[in-house]
Parts: sequence; C-alpha cells; structure tokens
Amino acid sequence: MSKKKSKLEKTLVEKILDRDKVPYRQAEFATHKDSGGVAKMDTSILNENEHLVYKTLVCSGNKTGPLVGVVPVTEHLSMKKLAKNSGNKKCEMLPLKKLEKTTGYVHGANTPIGIYFNHHFPIYLDAGMKNEEEVGVSSGKVGRSVFIKPADLQKVTHATFCDLLE
Repeated sequence: MSKKKSKLEKTLVEKILDRDKVPYRQAEFATHKDSGGVAKMDTSILNENEHLVYKTLVCSGNKTGPLVGVVPVTEHLSMKKLAKNSGNKKCEMLPLKKLEKTTGYVHGANTPIGIYFNHHFPIYLDAGMKNEEEVGVSSGKVGRSVFIKPADLQKVTHATFCDLLE
C-alpha cells in the first residue's frame, strides 16, 4: 500500500483564505538560523523567482502606532515612503522584542493576512506587486508561505498599494 503525500496542516491564514473563498497555493521553504538564532528563509531555492516572495515588516508610526509594510525579500522598505503613505511624520521598525507581543507572530512568520485578521493594523503593499500574477507571503509559520494574486491579498487585508521601496 503506497502512502499518499499528506497536505500540509492548514494555518490560520489558510483557513481565513478558505473561508473567504480566495484561491492560494501552499508552499514550504527550507529555513536556517542566523547568528542571532532567528529563523531565516533559505531563498536560494527560489533562484529567479525570489522577487515574488514578499516579507512582512511590522513598523510603528508616530501617529498610527503599529502598521505593516509588505515588500519583496530582495528589496528594502523605505521608512520615509511608508510614513508619507500612512499619514505619519515618521515610521520605524518595531523592536524585535515587541514583535510577537504586538502581532502574535515570531520573527519570520509575520503575515499581513493574519495580522489584519487579528489586529486590523493598516497594511501597505508595495505597488510593484500589482504587475505579478501571484506573490508569496508568510502563512503565519516560519518556512510556510501562501502564493496569492496581489488583488486578492489587497482585498483580504484591506491594504493600500503604494511605492514603498528604498
């Protein structure tokens, strides 16, 4: 009797997408620990598609408090552009020690879908993703992503598309 490869157990993010009837594709990535003991995605397996994977950066605005910028893993988030687009005078990265307490996710597992669902923090998606068929964002666990159409990601997170890149 051959064993079928079982599907990955669904994360909260995948359950939210199922509930909202949003199509997505599950993906798993190898991870490794950096010198600080933080899990990092091994993006070498993606090669030419690395720009399709987006990182979720949790920041704090001087007027809005917590907010989220979503940019390709190959790029850097511009704090000035995030501040301008979000109505803040300035924004800064949320300190790592406050991250899990603020979002409920550990570093490397933050997801715009889960953060919006649980906290309704404002989400800002880099406008460049609109040119892609699908993009990958974390599904709430280190090493797990969902690939989703940018318009669907925007809809499920009530996000704003804007230029966020350095």
